Amino acid sequence: MDYYKLEVCGLKRDLPIIQISDNLKIASFVLLGDAELAEKAGIELSKKVDADIILTAEAKGISLAHEIAKNIGEKSFVVARKSEKSYMNHPINVEVNSITTKNTQKLYLDSKDVEKVKGKNSPS
Repeated sequence: MDYYKLEVCGLKRDLPIIQISDNLKIASFVLLGDAELAEKAGIELSKKVDADIILTAEAKGISLAHEIAKNIGEKSFVVARKSEKSYMNHPINVEVNSITTKNTQKLYLDSKDVEKVKGKNSPS
């Protein structure tokens, strides 16, 4: 297997090169579970973030969103869920496409999270 050597915040990772379609390969970077890299990247990214709220898609971005929110002094952040949950009141959804997922997906926000993000500045 081929690997791409990544260096971020002084940490080195070998990312496997994965064939995701007939004519596309990517270096597969999964931050989920890499607490050391999430913490260091969160510190550095929080220095560059000018946001009122942190919003991430479930699930790989959760650890990084947590670290950024913590470092900018936010007590919470919002997660767009990949499925509608029974606890959600009047959820909204949006269809999204990802290069690592074959089918169109939907991301869901509960009405309380919609209110949290309404009119806020979130990093792109």
